[in-house]
Amino acid sequence: MKLIIVGCSRVGAMVARAMEEAGHEVTVVDSNRRSFDRLGTDFKGQMVLGNGIDEDVLRQAGIEHADGFASLTNGDNRNIMAAQIAREVFHVPKVITRIYDPIRQDVYQELGLNTICPTLAGARQIHAMLKGN
Repeated sequence: MKLIIVGCSRVGAMVARAMEEAGHEVTVVDSNRRSFDRLGTDFKGQMVLGNGIDEDVLRQAGIEHADGFASLTNGDNRNIMAAQIAREVFHVPKVITRIYDPIRQDVYQELGLNTICPTLAGARQIHAMLKGN
C-alpha cells in the first residue's frame, strides 16, 4: 500500500515507521527538515519537504497513486484542509485526520472525514482509569 503522512511529529513519525516496517511504501511530508530526524537513519521511505496543503508538494509526494493518507500535524486547520484536498481533489481511498478540538471532530466526522481526536480519547481513557475499569 502507498501511504502519505503529512506531519512528522512524534505521532507522524511513529505511524510512518510502523507502516514502513509492515512493508508499506511510505512518504512523509513536513515543512521542517529537522522533523525528519524523528524517523531515524534506517527509515526507507521518502521524505518530502513542503507544506501538506500545497497540491504541488502532494503531487511530488505521489498522492495521485496513494492508497492512504493521514494528516497528523499539530494544527487542526491544516489537518482538515490536507485531508479534504486528499479526499476531494485526489480521491485517495482512505483518508484519516487528527483533530484536537472535539467540536470540530464531530462536525468533520459528520461530513464524512475519518477523524481521530486525541483529546477525547485521552479524556475517556483517564476517566476509565479513575473509575477503575
